[in-house]
Amino acid sequence: MHLDPLAIVTAFGLIFLAELPDKTMFASLAMGTRMRPLYVWFGTSSAFLVHVAIAVGAGGLIGLLPDWIVKLVSAVLFAFGAFMLLRGGAGDGDEESEVKTVTGFWPVYSTAFMAVFISEWGDLTQITTANLAASNGTWSTAIGSLAALMSVSALALLAGRFIAKRVPLSTVQRIGGLCMLGLAIWSVVEIFTA
Repeated sequence: MHLDPLAIVTAFGLIFLAELPDKTMFASLAMGTRMRPLYVWFGTSSAFLVHVAIAVGAGGLIGLLPDWIVKLVSAVLFAFGAFMLLRGGAGDGDEESEVKTVTGFWPVYSTAFMAVFISEWGDLTQITTANLAASNGTWSTAIGSLAALMSVSALALLAGRFIAKRVPLSTVQRIGGLCMLGLAIWSVVEIFTA
């Protein structure tokens, strides 16, 4: 098992920025106001672990393709991610679903797990994780991505109100989108310079 610190930091940074303005952050914040935050975090983190495992598995399969095809797929997926973030994420902030008051570890854990597990299928961060795993290695990407997702969930539970009042999420989206656009361009350049 080879761990690349740069790949870990890259995965962490991209996934963290992509997940901040995502509906999962708002769901974590909403659940944390009605349920015990630590239990919510355990549930969301478990769901993220399953999604990261699936994403890096898919990325590992993509990595078996010829190098130029992997770079082309990476460029397309990064460009798609940039488009999704830069277009404004219409409606993501309006996802206020009614959450019942739940107590006890297992009911809170399972509620948080299912909310994230269902909402993250095919999400931008899952696609980005698969993309990064194809080009940067599965273990490094898995560690960076999982740390980012768990950090965003913890941040939402601990300081969600502060972020929403002080840092416009559209700014975070734009920064993440520009980073992904830069990686898409870099991937295309690598095809022609390799």
